[in-house]
Amino acid sequence: MSKIIGAVVVDTGHCKGCSLCVEACPKDVIAMASKVNVNGYPYVEVVNGTECIGCAACGIVCPDGCITVYRKKTEEE
Repeated sequence: MSKIIGAVVVDTGHCKGCSLCVEACPKDVIAMASKVNVNGYPYVEVVNGTECIGCAACGIVCPDGCITVYRKKTEEE
């Protein structure tokens, strides 16, 4: 039986810190960083990447298109 795992990549330079993606993530994979980007906005970062299921809810709700979600099918043991 196969399992889908995901990987989230955030373009921190364009993120404006709206946190819509943080609310949309069912597995709490991303969170607000305590830093700001080059434009002075707080941004989101991946904090629990191993829990990502690849649902892409974060990327769908991002108004600026800063999030890319990759999916990979793996074989469960």
